[in-house]
Amino acid sequence: MNLSILLWLPLAAVVAGLILPATEARFAALLGSAATLVLSIVLLFRFDTGKPGLQFVTNKVWISELGIHYKLGVDGLNLFLILLAAILFFAAIAWTALRDWERPRLFYLWLGLAESGVLGALMAQDLALFVIFFDLMLVPFYFLGGGWGDTPNRVASMVKLFIYTLVGSLLMLSAAVATGVLAQGPGQPITFDLVQLASNARRLPVGSQEWIFLFFAAAFLVKMPAFPVHGWMPDGYKAMPLPVLAVFSGVLSKVAAYGFLRIALPLFPDAAVHFQELILLIALASILYGSVLAFTTRDTRLVLGYSSVAQLGFITLGIFSLQDTGAQGALLQAFNHGLVVAPAFLIVALLAARAGGSEDLRDMGGIAFRAPILAALFLIVAFANLAMPGSSNFVGEFLILLGVFNSKIVIALVAFTGVVLASVYTLRLFIRAMHNRVGPHVDSREISLTDGLIVAPLVVLILGIALYPQLALHRSQRSVQSSIRDAKALTQPVREAQR
Repeated sequence: MNLSILLWLPLAAVVAGLILPATEARFAALLGSAATLVLSIVLLFRFDTGKPGLQFVTNKVWISELGIHYKLGVDGLNLFLILLAAILFFAAIAWTALRDWERPRLFYLWLGLAESGVLGALMAQDLALFVIFFDLMLVPFYFLGGGWGDTPNRVASMVKLFIYTLVGSLLMLSAAVATGVLAQGPGQPITFDLVQLASNARRLPVGSQEWIFLFFAAAFLVKMPAFPVHGWMPDGYKAMPLPVLAVFSGVLSKVAAYGFLRIALPLFPDAAVHFQELILLIALASILYGSVLAFTTRDTRLVLGYSSVAQLGFITLGIFSLQDTGAQGALLQAFNHGLVVAPAFLIVALLAARAGGSEDLRDMGGIAFRAPILAALFLIVAFANLAMPGSSNFVGEFLILLGVFNSKIVIALVAFTGVVLASVYTLRLFIRAMHNRVGPHVDSREISLTDGLIVAPLVVLILGIALYPQLALHRSQRSVQSSIRDAKALTQPVREAQR
């Protein structure tokens, strides 16, 4: 399969849509997103689990003087994240296609560019190319939030988001340049190829590894977001249209987590081990802080936003357990969280439409008996979000906590409280939104057929991965083990000494 077609198809479709009448631009975007989803499913079935390393590689010299290659590839680390991006963008574009938007051609152009940017960051196998796509994927969301947002101060909110992430991106850019230059061997040309850097970067002095790792970590933690660099999240989440926010929260934060597994751990294992406890403490703080804020706020968007902070904390915890089980659980949980949070935001949009436009929990309630299908869909999403036994989220969190328990038992014991807190804020959200007394302006009506055709398949996918999580675990196992192998090996002497 030619990965370039998968990468650029969404953008090509929306560019073609510019020549169509404004009311028809949505169909070009929808067709491009649907074709991308089909190609990602074909990619999943054509992926050879028994074959090590990258598959479907495209490798062309782009800027020879700087050693930058246009290199794309797929392995177990990004296979399901590519599928996740294709699923969520298709769902979001289908949702928006059912509604009217101002300047629709421009709106769908930004959505198509965002999808290509995310896919590029996930498939890039050259460090410089990854940095370019990592920054590019954020730009469309700045304009989508600023131009079509839901609050009067949306431009200021998106500027705040952009400044936060720009600082992280500048740190990552300087770290990437330093990696390519400092890892250059005597007489060797400069390269940013991740496969070559994985061996060359081990020649870096420990001090250089450490500051470069911290720069990458800062960029990834801001994008997730993690506590305490999450300051852009409340305003940014409030500003974006809900279908746009669904893909932003469901996909972009996972690219940051993926960056740890693709770049930080394989290239700088010594630094990863050195700062393991620091990152674990940041992840633990994110879990506790996000959970507490999620069950104290009344804004349904921010309940899901702070919940995402907590869930990304669990994912980071699993990655930096530096254990195979923890890292595999983190990758599975990244996929799970995207599948759960996207329909959750879409359901919030439906509830707000039935509450006179209000997204405040106090204005909702009392529609479960008059909208049983909507209530049932929301209940499945809620149970998955709180990692109820039997859900795929439970498998992911169990593997994460098992990995951390084998690595840092005290941190694991504290992190268990995050599981309890998740049940508190998720059940509070569901009960207050669907039960209790009817809100003052609530219009109790069932989910429409068209909206149901978008939300229901996402819920079916949640149930499907819950029944067979091995679909993802089996395909990611070899790549995850390879990603953390060097860092894990460095922790073995420490563990043996502690025994």
